[in-house]
Amino acid sequence: MQLFYLADCQNVTHFDEDESKHIVRVLRKEVGDTLHLTDGKGYLYTAIITDAHPKKCQFRIQERSYTPPRPFAIHLAIAPTKNIDRIEWMLEKAVEMGIEEITFLNTAHSERKQINLERLEKVAISAAKQSLKMYVPVLHEMISYKQFLKQCTADQKWIAHLEEGERLPLHKAIRPQQKYCILIGPEGDFAPEEIDMAKEAGFGAVTLGESRLRTETAGLAACFTLNLMNEMGEK
Repeated sequence: MQLFYLADCQNVTHFDEDESKHIVRVLRKEVGDTLHLTDGKGYLYTAIITDAHPKKCQFRIQERSYTPPRPFAIHLAIAPTKNIDRIEWMLEKAVEMGIEEITFLNTAHSERKQINLERLEKVAISAAKQSLKMYVPVLHEMISYKQFLKQCTADQKWIAHLEEGERLPLHKAIRPQQKYCILIGPEGDFAPEEIDMAKEAGFGAVTLGESRLRTETAGLAACFTLNLMNEMGEK
């Protein structure tokens, strides 16, 4: 199955020019052919093409099905790297594994202070289509670290850092089927005062293993661990 994305599948009856050209010119779809669409919010739509125009491919919805959200949710709060390609790579892989929400943090040691949220959303949508995900994660604009700590309401909250002190391995800290949030710092790690602020805000200190990981690798390792431990808990 090939999956297409439209944010408002029920009220839109055609694709934009780029997607129309891809459907008609590249995939060679014709009138009467079936397409599968998602709105990124759990719904899968089956549609048929009513006008195979390369600039405005029109369709009609035939049926709709719903995939309920997972019994757990992952919120990754991460300081984006100076090289944004590395974060785009991480985002793509995290979507493939499954992730509900990502917030980009402006920390004391952050090398990047701005992001192109529109481009990152396109990366997330593309990854969801490729991996046949019915959900596209919510991406948030960059926010100050202090402000994020105040507004995080996850059931389980952690900060992954490299400072000395008591840190529980993430896989041992997880309680299954919860709403999780994990903080991942920049290449220079979180500042000591930021670690203290997180602990005061109720974030537990965790480690992702003995290896020193790059930011994007740490984000992906956290996402993988949370997914894996919940999947194992279901069996």
